[in-house]
Amino acid sequence: MGIKIAGVGMYVPPRVLTNHDLEKIVETNDEWIRTRTGIVERRIADPEVATSDLAYEAAKIAIERANLKPEDIDAIICATITPDMVFPATAYLVAEKLGIKRPGFDLEAACSGFLYSSTVAAAYLRSGMFKNILVIGAETLSRITDWQDRSTCVLFGDGAGAVVYTIDDSSSDILAMELGGDGGCGDLLYMPAGGSKMPASEETVKNRLHFIKMNGRETFKMAVRMMTESVEKVMKKANLTKDDIKLVIPHQANIRIIDAIAEYLGVSREEKFFVNLDKYGNTSAASIPIALAEAVESGRISRGDIIILVAFGGGFSWGAIALRY
Repeated sequence: MGIKIAGVGMYVPPRVLTNHDLEKIVETNDEWIRTRTGIVERRIADPEVATSDLAYEAAKIAIERANLKPEDIDAIICATITPDMVFPATAYLVAEKLGIKRPGFDLEAACSGFLYSSTVAAAYLRSGMFKNILVIGAETLSRITDWQDRSTCVLFGDGAGAVVYTIDDSSSDILAMELGGDGGCGDLLYMPAGGSKMPASEETVKNRLHFIKMNGRETFKMAVRMMTESVEKVMKKANLTKDDIKLVIPHQANIRIIDAIAEYLGVSREEKFFVNLDKYGNTSAASIPIALAEAVESGRISRGDIIILVAFGGGFSWGAIALRY
């Protein structure tokens, strides 16, 4: 019995924020953003739209494409760092919107959240506890982006992607998984306030501590190294060569990171990597499932193809999955 991606779906808000729009907000320009990040535009949710709303839209599509009904879903895992609220979990809010009552939880591993959630789903499925699990990556990063900080506000966007994993006797399967983490680097990419260590107060709001803070240079170096190592390790575990891989779907953070990984691996980025960050920017836990959905829709992936998903995010967290689609 193998673990199969039965259906994929994605949803992004209709509002587009371009680099030229950002030129009116902070001191930056389109050329600087394009050359340093590869991002041209990103999507921004309207004020009344929450993370669960984006997640629900992506989930509906994934369930439909899996030829299932919401009641066929046994559990929901939602990867996010921007939940609707601390509790209840966004997963339950999505279940309510789908009209079902199912076990589930939110998983927080920043940009690696979808990969971490997928490994948990795989363990549940192999145990026999569940048959169909909905895994969602959804973010409204615009709510925790400091629009006065030109070094970070150009990077992030909102969106959601969803996958239905099922266990069956087809040739599809998760071939290998690799996860890593380093809490000692947590202060290089984090949001200082809003938790039990620094609860919301007049002072934390005044000092803009409820926004993403990032040491870009150090994060870049770690991202390239750990994502490259993760791909190499997962290929070794699955006994794969570069020629076996149809497509690598990386976390969509920065085109220079993706280019560096492709160079280290000795492959063509244009041929082997799927990139859509020019349209959406960095959507954290949503970036890989959004890219996966677009890769399937565009025909870059067909049944039987071997693909690798790889991510790096705050924590630091990182990981990779090799699977036969």
